[in-house]
Amino acid sequence: MRTVIHLVVFASLFILTRPTITEAKEHYSRPGPIHLDRDGEKWVRQTLSKMSIEEKVGQLFMVWARAEFFNVDSPEYREFTNRIAHYHVGSFALTVPVDGPFLIKGQPYEAAMLVNRLQHQSKLPLLIAADFESGLSSRLNGTTVFPQAMAFGAAGKADYAESFGKITALEARAIGVHWNFFPVADVNSNPANPIINTRSFGENPQQVGEMVAAYIRGAHSNGMLTTAKHFPGHGDTATDSHLGVAQVSGGRARLDSIELPPFRQAIAAGVDAVMVAHVAVPALESDPNKVAVTSPAIVTQLLKEQLGFQGIVISDALDMAALTRLYAANIGRAAVDAFKAGNDVLLIPPDLDAAYRAMLAAVASGEISSERLNSSVRKILQAKASLGLQRARLVDLSAMDKIIGLPENAALAQKISDDAITLVRDNGKVLPLKAVKKSAVPLPYQAPEPITNRVVAVIFTDDVRLESGRAFERQLHTRAPDAHIFYVDSRIATAMSAGILKAADEAQTVLAAVYAVPTPGVRGGGSAVSRTDATSVLLQAILDHAAAKTALIAIGSPYLAQDFPSVQNYLCTFSSAPVSETSAVKALFGEIPIRGHLPVSIPNIAERGTGIEKPID
Repeated sequence: MRTVIHLVVFASLFILTRPTITEAKEHYSRPGPIHLDRDGEKWVRQTLSKMSIEEKVGQLFMVWARAEFFNVDSPEYREFTNRIAHYHVGSFALTVPVDGPFLIKGQPYEAAMLVNRLQHQSKLPLLIAADFESGLSSRLNGTTVFPQAMAFGAAGKADYAESFGKITALEARAIGVHWNFFPVADVNSNPANPIINTRSFGENPQQVGEMVAAYIRGAHSNGMLTTAKHFPGHGDTATDSHLGVAQVSGGRARLDSIELPPFRQAIAAGVDAVMVAHVAVPALESDPNKVAVTSPAIVTQLLKEQLGFQGIVISDALDMAALTRLYAANIGRAAVDAFKAGNDVLLIPPDLDAAYRAMLAAVASGEISSERLNSSVRKILQAKASLGLQRARLVDLSAMDKIIGLPENAALAQKISDDAITLVRDNGKVLPLKAVKKSAVPLPYQAPEPITNRVVAVIFTDDVRLESGRAFERQLHTRAPDAHIFYVDSRIATAMSAGILKAADEAQTVLAAVYAVPTPGVRGGGSAVSRTDATSVLLQAILDHAAAKTALIAIGSPYLAQDFPSVQNYLCTFSSAPVSETSAVKALFGEIPIRGHLPVSIPNIAERGTGIEKPID
């Protein structure tokens, strides 16, 4: 009898505490068109009127949140709660841990759980942003894997960019991310650019602008805020601004014709935010101690007044060396100068406490007026209300497996990558390769296929411990099980050279797959963009020995060939994502038509628009 009573009591409690279907729907944030309605405007007015100066200043700051599991009493999680409770931060930038060259990707559930926990901790709803430049797969596993932006330029279809925005928004909102730091509106006109490169849609301002606008339309349709970056243009630079001050040296006429048009198109498309770069632009700002992000002439006069942008202006990360070197003696002052220049959101200050105190002091002294402070805070609150976060800020973890990583979305991403493959040179002697048909499906624990030198593949990467080349290897082995595959980086290239050259001499076909992608903030990262080390010597030696039977595959930067003009067969993917690796192998074996065209010019090799089209045999 006692057991029955206990069960009845438990059932009654469950019924009382379990939310109804209607309540559950209202409890969770649901993506939809971004719109500030009358109730949202009322919430903004009432909220702003009740906020203290400390709370208003806190809303301006966005800090990191690394998507991992954290115990509630761990120092890392306590730091999150301290930033919310003590500094009143208004937003977090979601990322994942980094260990040297290794990006330790997380899982969607980990990210969503952390976001929900942070939202629970905050008095006001938080804006959650992320750098999902290649979709969520930039940071998280199990999501739709897209190629980098330049691949979209090579495929040449704005509809692809719009679908990219739609799918990324759908998956991002499912894990509680509302704001993507994309699209990149930079025009990559400088082949020596180490940091933009394949992150740009290309070198033609009109095409870049069309892709940018299409992405914004797609993202907005599924309720994601967008960001055009890096204003006023980071494409014509040769320095990584994470490591030093990059300079845009063109005059105002060039800026108006090359750098600014994509930003104009982004603004016309309704972009929600513009990110300002840490670049020196002498044509716009003569003070050598000011970069774009701290220049009123660039942020307020050019972006806001001349271009008419009225949305959120966000600084690039304030902890980047291009800025911190200018403020080494007073690190908190960078936030004040960036805000006074016209930025609304201050991204990743190197010292939150110093930046927060400096901003409070500037407001207290009248250096920053209450009207200026309220203007930026109002924009931030309006963005939150336009997403409906004042009504529901949490995401439904149980719905994620029905939204993220849909097979049809993965198929579309693969098609985009396939269509981007561009053949720049072809001597007619190598492509297409012939696949070997295996008589039976291999069983577990069988002896591996004997390795021969019929097909030799040399995978050049910045670090052989990285994932670069793994998808390429798997795809190649399904078609050429006996392929001899070498992994090479600058540390071991010299020691491996003799063996690789011997194999190349004996081979029927040599594949040199070079991974060259921009790696923000890593000195020498993406160094395959211009190889001047032992790997360069080895690659040139391969071409010297076997150019006629070698296919060079640029898995990332297309500019590689300018350093190796003797190449006779040259294929570009414009991306190092696994879908791009797969596309490269499919193209090599003639399984897909090759129809991409260069979205950039390769000095002394080919002009923009070049592309040798090949149908399926």
